[in-house]
Amino acid sequence: MTRPLGIILAGGQATRMGGGDKCLLPLGDRRIIDHVIDRIAPQVKGLALNANGDAARFAGVLPTVLSDSIPDFAGPLAGVLAGLDWAAGQGASHVVSIAADTPFFPRDLVARLQDAIDLDLPIALAATPHPDRGKVRHPTFGLWPVALRDDLRAALQGGLRKVVLWTDKHGTATVMFDGNRVDPFFNINTPEDLAMAQNLVAEGV
Repeated sequence: MTRPLGIILAGGQATRMGGGDKCLLPLGDRRIIDHVIDRIAPQVKGLALNANGDAARFAGVLPTVLSDSIPDFAGPLAGVLAGLDWAAGQGASHVVSIAADTPFFPRDLVARLQDAIDLDLPIALAATPHPDRGKVRHPTFGLWPVALRDDLRAALQGGLRKVVLWTDKHGTATVMFDGNRVDPFFNINTPEDLAMAQNLVAEGV
């Protein structure tokens, strides 16, 4: 399989950070979004950013900024749909989604997600081990087939918001990623998380 296109999901409202675009906050000597782009760009054949509102605030980040086609902040699946519609116009078969506030995700994310899909499991989601629940899925990190975009659109228009309710209906592979010392899908939601991320960057994670 050729490399997919990538969609960075930055469509949330960042309420726990006081609002605004947390991916534009400084992390080390760059911004959070710069760390995300650095990790995903070598894994995909093209990148877009999903964000709502005035796209001009992302000038200089990525040339392609896509807003949700589903109104009222319908959640990450709306961003996935925006990416799928964009990918369809590019003639791509798949899109990989990445959260804009998660700067330490695996550098082999895409290859491992691609290895997991087949005709019966057309979607792949990242996961990490959990001592009590066995695993925790990270549905903002997934590989999505463009062929399912109209089904996803209909589900969102019908009010569906929870990612796994839709993915489980279609057959979904779960790909386990182990973090040695750091959860690779640690995301920055609060000022305390940002301080922890600053320490990790300083340590060279």
